Amino acid sequence: MKAFVLSVVIALLPVLMLQAEEKKSDSKAAPKAEKTLEIGSQAPDFQIKDSNGKLIKLSELTKKGPVLVRLTCGCSGCDKELAYFQTLHKAYKGKGLTSLAIFREPDKKVEAYVKEKKLKMLYAVDTKGVSWKAFDTKAMPSNFLIEKGGKVRSIAVGCDPSGLLANNVSKFVAQLLETEKVDVQKATNAAKKSTAKKSTGTTVKK
Repeated sequence: MKAFVLSVVIALLPVLMLQAEEKKSDSKAAPKAEKTLEIGSQAPDFQIKDSNGKLIKLSELTKKGPVLVRLTCGCSGCDKELAYFQTLHKAYKGKGLTSLAIFREPDKKVEAYVKEKKLKMLYAVDTKGVSWKAFDTKAMPSNFLIEKGGKVRSIAVGCDPSGLLANNVSKFVAQLLETEKVDVQKATNAAKKSTAKKSTGTTVKK
């Protein structure tokens, strides 16, 4: 009987060893869960060159104060929303905010667009979409507000030509800078109306 049991164990031994090796191999091959960028997490160690070839390091910018990174393009939706973020940048740049716009289009197209829109913030071009991978997003546009020190304070994705999204970002910027919130939606819309009246040759009665 003992001889029979021993012979069965010996016969099964290769199978048991093979199963153990397969389990070991599976555990090694199992991919690690990717880290998702979320509010409160540390911003990626991100850097990119601007149109002049100068290296922009996010870590260096966040040493000075909060940074708003906008991953965008020149499509009609992003174009309509841009004015609100330009107002936001203008309202807070003197109080410590740095705005960085990263475009997906080729350099020449972006250069022309920047001149047309009179963009005054930092900007760079990323045709390969490396920035989108670094910030773990596929949305266009995506806005990441990063506080001084490098933690993500706010994430706003998707296009909103009405200005509500930009206005919400303005709230978080004001909190970080400990200053009064600027209604960028109201300010931008008022500027648009003023420009429209000037172009039609009408004046505002006082």
